[in-house]
Amino acid sequence: MGEVWIRTINNSLVRADRVTEIASTRASLHDDQGYALKVIVDGKAHVIIDDGGLPGSFTERQDYARHLEDALLVAIDEAHQSGASVVVCFEPESERWVMAAAAELTGQIPAVG
Repeated sequence: MGEVWIRTINNSLVRADRVTEIASTRASLHDDQGYALKVIVDGKAHVIIDDGGLPGSFTERQDYARHLEDALLVAIDEAHQSGASVVVCFEPESERWVMAAAAELTGQIPAVG
């Protein structure tokens, strides 16, 4: 069975099975608006999303971030079921979590679609 990895905003990969917490902050790392979403691995925070442009009240931004936290859990569960090594990452254009087989990313098999 393959492993599931999560891509960070720095293009690092963290193992999903080592994540102990998924957390969001009320603002992006650089602004007092928007939000940031991070995973905690071995006590260290790894930022997955940093969106300083999300408009809305604090409550609206937190609700949106919570929605993305839940969606990340679903994506990780689906990736585990695939049986292959998979990378999960956030696509800002579509505002969705996407999965790619590690073999596709390394060029071992052609991408479909």
